[in-house]
Formats: sequence, structure tokens, C-alpha cells
Amino acid sequence: MEKKYDIIAIGMGPGAIFMAYEMIKLNKNKKVLLIEQGKRVEERTCPIEKTGVCVKCKPFCNITSGFSGAGAFSDGKLSLYNKEDEDFYIGGNLHKYIGVEETKKLIDYTDSVYLKFGADTKLEGTLYKEEVKRIKEKARKEGLTLIDIPIRHLGTEKAHELYKKLEDYLEENEVELKFNTIVEDLIIEDNKCIGVKVRKASDKNAPLESIYGDNIVVAVGRKGANWLVNMCEKHDIETEAGVVDIGVRYELSDEVMKDINKYMYEGKFIGRPGPFKDKVRTFCQNPSGFVSSEVYDNNLSLVNGHSYKDKKSTNTNLAILVSHHFNYPFSKPIEYGRNIAKNLNELGNGNIVVQRLGDIYRGKRTWEWELETNPVKPTLKSAVAGDITFALGYRTMTDILQFIREMDKVVEGFANPENLLYAPEIKFYSNQVVIDQNFETSIKGLYSIGDGGGMTRGLMMASASGVKMARILDEKDK
Repeated sequence: MEKKYDIIAIGMGPGAIFMAYEMIKLNKNKKVLLIEQGKRVEERTCPIEKTGVCVKCKPFCNITSGFSGAGAFSDGKLSLYNKEDEDFYIGGNLHKYIGVEETKKLIDYTDSVYLKFGADTKLEGTLYKEEVKRIKEKARKEGLTLIDIPIRHLGTEKAHELYKKLEDYLEENEVELKFNTIVEDLIIEDNKCIGVKVRKASDKNAPLESIYGDNIVVAVGRKGANWLVNMCEKHDIETEAGVVDIGVRYELSDEVMKDINKYMYEGKFIGRPGPFKDKVRTFCQNPSGFVSSEVYDNNLSLVNGHSYKDKKSTNTNLAILVSHHFNYPFSKPIEYGRNIAKNLNELGNGNIVVQRLGDIYRGKRTWEWELETNPVKPTLKSAVAGDITFALGYRTMTDILQFIREMDKVVEGFANPENLLYAPEIKFYSNQVVIDQNFETSIKGLYSIGDGGGMTRGLMMASASGVKMARILDEKDK
């Protein structure tokens, strides 16, 4: 059977984009196809900016689906590394497959590509070493770890422009981009993946089309984690126990966060508060940013955060996430997270729920009229005042509240009662797909990169994994 494509990538997030980019550089004769259920980057707009409410776009949310993926449409931050670091403390597990030094080289190269296509040359978190050192020591005394690394902030609106240039570049170099297309299944024969079955996203009854390729790369991101779980179960693709991050989006005054915002732009704090000692971390900090809503499968609304280059608020928002690892006999972390999200959505009548910290301490819900007079004004206008403790879970809620108390000793005002908690914020990952040093799964010809399969976390690492994937596949044919 003649193969139509050399490489087929499922998804058009940073992993797939940078794989295609690097393949152009290495071998322009390769026939590469990227398949995406969402839209072109220039067609991705969120109606909430005009309507004030989430209209749950069909067939897919424009924030979570489309060229450049979900991450590029939030805050657009590229996390780099410190030259003296002997390990990677954020960003996932790419370095465990290819080594720390190789990962650093990949990040340098990937960063240069981002700069080539218009990323800001300014690096956040590099000028105030002594001030950061003092905050780090203060955090250590409270049992918290502060990870400080350089960050290149694209900004939500500037990320759109940058990825549009990459989209154009790929098409100009004959990479085929197939939008509004769902991959319904993998084609596997004799334990080898030889293609995919697809249909139009807008028509559930559309006939399936078979597309064949020599190498099939799964690059679905967190949005596709549930799809990947189903594929692994259906085709006996080997996986390991995964994790789900469950928490809140926390919003507080810029004034409280002014030192962190100035010295680092994003402070990545990690703690293990008692009594459970679960890993709790801050993630995706947005100085002068905006809380946002995004929709996943089955109309689940999740909260996230944006930060723009030009458009500013007077609030900082960040995620506080609790990592949940489940043991035998339970092995369905995604379903666990989805049930929490579903219950919270029902409490908010399909919307994100917001509650003041002080009301949680007082054992009461928050009312709309209380938000109107609250010193911290919510930037997500569609959020519904309520009580997140009805659904978030005792263990998760205990972890978050204790973490906030510990953070208040490092950043005064972090536990102010007028600060806002939005829920649910959940980061879905597939049970980690087992891959070898060439990123190949237990099915021959099927590869996994990026966030969805559990390899990476975030834009930079996902992009770097795509570059490495291209080099592996190019070397394979030599």
C-alpha cells in the first residue's frame, strides 16, 4: 500500500508546528500533514469580549482549539532556564528522555525561532538577582520553593500575530494544514500505525476518510487528553498512571504582587502543605491581567488567565493547582477532574464560579452585590458569585487554603479576605504515554510529543519536543 504522507501530526499546537518547521529546515522533500479540529489562527476569536458571556462556540471553543493550541491563546509565556541549573524543575519530562544539556540546546534553538518570528527580545526575571534571592530565602523558611527562571512574554494578542507568521511559513513551504477536521481513529495493522480516519468537525454524520502515513505523531495537547485516553484503551497503547491538577484561578491586587511582578514577572512557588503534603503550585501568573473562561469537551467551562502586551487591568491572576496522583484500583484521573468541573459548572448555571477568600473563611457563599463593593473587582464579568467549596473537595480545598496562608508570610496581602477564587481550574493530562528515547509508543510508527501525552508542560517545552521529533524522524530515514 502506497503511503500518501511521510509524517502526519494530530493537532496543531506548538509541538506539531515546530516539528513541521524543523522538518522544512532538514528536508523539504518530506510530505507533512497537520490535522486540527479547530480553525486557522486568524479566525480564532472569543465572542466573550463583545457579549460579556461565554456562548460556548460550536463545534469547538476558539480558545482551546485551533492553530497554535490552547496555551498560545492564554498568556503566551515562554519559560527558559538558568545556565547554572543542573536539572529542570518545571516544564515536564523532556529532559528525562534526551538529557539536561540536550534540552538546554533545544530551548536555545527554539527560542531563536520564536525571536525570528517576532517574539519580544526582552527577558523577564533577569535583572533583580539579589531581590529574587531574598524572596527565595523567605519562601524557603516557610517551606515553599521559589523557581526563578527567565521568561519571554509574548502577550495574548502578540502571540496571535507570531503564530500567524508561522502558519503562513508552513504553508509557503508546502506543509499541508487540514483544519476543522476530527481524527476519529488510528489505523493500526500488525501493531503498526499506518494512518488515521478523519471526518469534518461540523458534521457528526460525515463519512470517514482514511489518510495514510509512514509516521503518525500525536501532538494533541491538554485539550486532546481525553481523546488520547480513549485511543490508548482501544488500541492497547501502553501508558503509566497519570496525574490531574485541580485548583482555582486566584485574583488579587497588583499592589500586593508588585515585587513579584517587577522582579520576576511570574513567581513559580511550590509547596507541600499539611496535613496531606500534596504538591501545590502557582502557575501561569498574569500581572495586570484578565481572568478568562474556556470550554472543553461536553461543554465543560474551565477558568484560565490572559495577559496582554497593551491591554492592562489593576489585578494579577494566577493558578493555584493541587497535583492529585491516584493509586490502585482507581486509574481515571481525567474522569475525576471532569466530575468536579461538571458539579462546579452546575453550581454556576454553566458558568465559572467566583468566591471571596474571606467568605470561605466565614463559611458562607459570595453574593453578586458583595462583589460590586469588593476592593478587588473581578475581571471575568461572566463569573457567577457562589460557593466553590460545595464541589471542589475537602482535600483540594484544604491544600489551597493552607498554601495561601503560607504564601501570605512571603507575600504580604496574599491572604487578604477580598481576594477572589475562581473555579474550576483543571489541567487535564492523559495517563502518561510510555515512549522510548525516540518518542515512539508501544505501537510502531506512532509517536507522542507535547503536553497531551504527559511529556511536557507549557509552550516552550512543547515546542522544543516538536523540534526534537523532526530531527529523530529525519535521522530515521538516513
